[in-house]
Amino acid sequence: MKWITRERIKVDRVACPWLIKKFIDADAEFVFLPRNTNWAAIDNGIVFDVPKCELGHHGEDVSFNSILKRYRLDDPALLLLGEIVRAADSRPREPHPAGEGLRWIAHGFSALGLSDHEILEREFVVYDALYQECKHRRSTTRPSLFEIASKMR
Repeated sequence: MKWITRERIKVDRVACPWLIKKFIDADAEFVFLPRNTNWAAIDNGIVFDVPKCELGHHGEDVSFNSILKRYRLDDPALLLLGEIVRAADSRPREPHPAGEGLRWIAHGFSALGLSDHEILEREFVVYDALYQECKHRRSTTRPSLFEIASKMR
């Protein structure tokens, strides 16, 4: 299946293809189009992370969160990763502290002058590593320092 989004990818438009390839469509093909594309006219694939689409930003949710919900992916580690992606890609009321580091990584990859497909190829390992850490953090019974601090407010 073709998955179609805007070019010049950074946080959400790297996280979403990672999520799609790993958990939804292993054979996914990603197409990156200019920002001024008429997204409503596209009928040969699934559009994501563009204005006014189902798999886009809604409230504080970024596209990664919308995809989790649409495809009923409720793995606690993926939900935690979704919090991190949200914090890196937008300005939620209570951002996850790891989001800032992910934002820096995404902007660093963007500055390397790579194509969107090259960024996906190279940056997927970052999301593999983050997912492993999220699985580890969700498997422990102790709350994180962030969770403790957020309850103290």
